Amino acid sequence: MALTFSVADLTIHRIIEQETTFLPAREMFPELTPEMLDAERSALQAANALDAQDTLILCFQSYVVKTPHHTILIDSCIGNDKPRARPVWNMKTDDTYMRALDAAGMSVDDIDIVMCTHLHTDHVGWNTRRDNDRWVPTFPNARYLFAQREYDYWVAQNAKAEVPPFADSVLPVVEAKRADIVMDDFAIGDHVRLVPTPGHTPGHVAIALGKGKDDAVFAGDLIHSPLQLAYPELSPKFDVDPAQAAVTRRTFLERYGDTATVCCTAHFPSPSAGRIKRKGNGFSCEAI
Repeated sequence: MALTFSVADLTIHRIIEQETTFLPAREMFPELTPEMLDAERSALQAANALDAQDTLILCFQSYVVKTPHHTILIDSCIGNDKPRARPVWNMKTDDTYMRALDAAGMSVDDIDIVMCTHLHTDHVGWNTRRDNDRWVPTFPNARYLFAQREYDYWVAQNAKAEVPPFADSVLPVVEAKRADIVMDDFAIGDHVRLVPTPGHTPGHVAIALGKGKDDAVFAGDLIHSPLQLAYPELSPKFDVDPAQAAVTRRTFLERYGDTATVCCTAHFPSPSAGRIKRKGNGFSCEAI
């Protein structure tokens, strides 16, 4: 399994923290009928996206992208030492993530920019690390970019009741003055652009990279499973606005379907990245 690949003038590294069973398919997708699942079961199992008990298999990973100008980490995964509701994430202490970064030939000092598609638990965890009794930025030389609408949403949620991932993995970065809160049309030079993709969260963004065109796009939680390529209107129970997410997902897939753009998904099982192809009323992903 290749963890590093090149697209145009980009070099992309997958930094895997966990690849494992997650939730039963019909629990995660409330509108998934037995008939819909029956129609896709063999394809999902062949792609290692579903086990024999109809439990989804997901990958939890970051991508590190080297452009001619920057080294960018997209979505910082789960993290260590943090209180979380999911048992396999709660107060985790393993070195899997850092070993994966090292295997890619990098250290935390090499990251110039950290970008988060959104601010859920498994996309911000390594933003910070425990230093005695406080949280400090894990990537000391990086600027962290957060989309304004996403950041504002979680500020409001956290004001009602503390949201642990926001409190321990976002606010400490802001307090350390390492964060830039940016608008949805933000770009970095001619290689990096935000693509607003609301629904999973109000300010969710995809991230497109490439000089003057979208050579690669990082979808975040716009799509969790290949099941949603077959049924783009299928939204997981975690979406803040499932109807909006379904519209956004269909629009995204129509935009990139049958193009040369490589779609790098956050949670598809390995190899996780491929080109979107039209297939009837849905889509498929052709691994690169």
